[in-house]
Parts: sequence; structure tokens; C-alpha cells
Amino acid sequence: MFRTLLIVALGGGIGSALRYAVSKFVQDNMSGAFPYHTFAVNIVGCLLIGLFYGLAARGHLGNNTTTLLLTTGLCGGFTTFSTFCNENIALLRGDNAFVALLYIASSMFCGLLAVMFGYFIIDYITKA
Repeated sequence: MFRTLLIVALGGGIGSALRYAVSKFVQDNMSGAFPYHTFAVNIVGCLLIGLFYGLAARGHLGNNTTTLLLTTGLCGGFTTFSTFCNENIALLRGDNAFVALLYIASSMFCGLLAVMFGYFIIDYITKA
């Protein structure tokens, strides 16, 4: 159990550092009320988890430890639901209800599409 916790923590640390780097890059290059930086991180994380679980389902990701490292650890540290919720509260408090609703709807829709696309990519690659 302790070894598993360390594996997840390692992945989470890497994911958190990557989240900061990607978020900072997007934030420095996009502006407006819409929180593009968190949106980008969460959609990329959805794509990654679709890819990782697609690989795992076909036995191409190795053992359960690798799956935990990449999904629970890396993707869990990379994506950020708490920031997503906090940004929506800030938008609502700032009288940006339309932007908040757009953010919520587009995050859910694009997130689901990204996970499905990740599985589709793995299906396509493994069938070729």
C-alpha cells in the first residue's frame, strides 16, 4: 500500500508541475473573462486519461502500477476540478453568469469529447 501511495504521489507531483507550466503558458498568451488556462488543462487532462485508460484496457500500458501512476497520479495532479469550481463562483460573483454557464457547458462537452477521442485514438492505433 505504501509503495502504491508513493507511485500516485510521484505522478501527482509531475502532473501538478505540468499543470502549472501549461496553465502559465496559456495564461500568458490568452486574455479575457473566460478562464482559458484551466479549461485547456482540464481538456488536455481528459484526452490523456482517455489515452491512458484506452491503452490499459488493451493491456498496452503495463501493470496496474503504471496505470495508477499515469491516471490517478499524473492526470489527477494535472487536472483541477477545485479551481474550475472556484473560477465559476468568481465569474458568478462578478456578474458574468453567461461566461460561467459557457465555461461549465463547454468544459463538460469538450471534456467528454476529449476522453472519447483518446479512446478512439487508441482503438485506431491498436487495430492498425
